[in-house]
Amino acid sequence: MSGHTATQPSQPTCAPSRAARELGLKRGEFDLAVHLGRIRTVPDETGAGPRVTHAELDRLRGEKGFPEALREGVKVVGTTAGAALLEISSARFTRLARLGLLVPVKFYLNRYRAVVWLYLADELRQFAAGQENAVILRQRMPERLRSDLDKGLDRRPRNWRQRHLGFLLRQAADPWQRAGALAAFLDPVQIAEIVTDPYERAHVHRFRPPPPSHGAPGSPGAQLAGQLMTADDPDEIAWLRSDLTQTLREARAHRAAPRPVRRETPEATASTATTRATTTEPKEPDHPRGLLSRLLRRGSRPS
Repeated sequence: MSGHTATQPSQPTCAPSRAARELGLKRGEFDLAVHLGRIRTVPDETGAGPRVTHAELDRLRGEKGFPEALREGVKVVGTTAGAALLEISSARFTRLARLGLLVPVKFYLNRYRAVVWLYLADELRQFAAGQENAVILRQRMPERLRSDLDKGLDRRPRNWRQRHLGFLLRQAADPWQRAGALAAFLDPVQIAEIVTDPYERAHVHRFRPPPPSHGAPGSPGAQLAGQLMTADDPDEIAWLRSDLTQTLREARAHRAAPRPVRRETPEATASTATTRATTTEPKEPDHPRGLLSRLLRRGSRPS
């Protein structure tokens, strides 16, 4: 018998655009389902991006209530529709979201460049169904919570960042990619303080995902998205730095960051070879030249 193990053929896959059509989803709904882990993807062997196996499509199509249940699971609503779903005012909905009790799943910028947060309708229904939430939904808020709101508390950006980080970490294949995901939420100064080696820092930046696209690079929308992506709470920054430091140790143990190969010029190579020869090869003793030399080698003396 041969000692080689038979290589399993790769599963047939399709691009995300086709997978979305096969599942009856809009592309934004498909991307969100992947983000939430409800649709599993595999890396493309050519590095072109994630793909979906036909087996995964069959699994989803075989689930109960397909395709309505899948679409309903990724349905998002804004403040007005979310408040109607919870049967509360929009102002109260916003206060609950700022307190961190309602967690946004994505955002977009309207024509006035204002941030519009979106929430999963499924999660809002689950929140409303919780008996312990009846008080916060229907009765006057405790003084402590009202005081936090008066001080300007707004946990929506931080909660979104934590959710987005979870998605990026699920997509990471090794410690270097996980380090890049963590670094995506820290500013360059924080990263430089932790990743002091320039080659390691360049490798981390290679895997540092950009903020969600909201306009051309450098545009006001892209700048605002970058600000929302960057941690600004001291406690949040502290645990991101701690996690990045630990992940960096794991990455170094897993594989060293690539470094440039030093190439010598032909002149430098020749010089190095000459130097090596003169320092390592034994030097022959000097002998007198001419007749005297020949006589001395024969043991004779000149007359």
